[in-house]
Amino acid sequence: MAKNISDRKNMSSQNRPFSLKATKKTQKVNLQTVLVDGKKVRLTAKEIRSNKKNK
Repeated sequence: MAKNISDRKNMSSQNRPFSLKATKKTQKVNLQTVLVDGKKVRLTAKEIRSNKKNK
């Protein structure tokens, strides 16, 4: 099982239909499983991209 090492949290936002009646929804973080130093970890897509740039 992959270990979740990301510290990012879900965001809250609102659905807005044509009538503009607001209802709450959550936007989840895009977690993906990758190998880092031979171990499976779960990182966000943004963190994966920034790690590739730094190498």
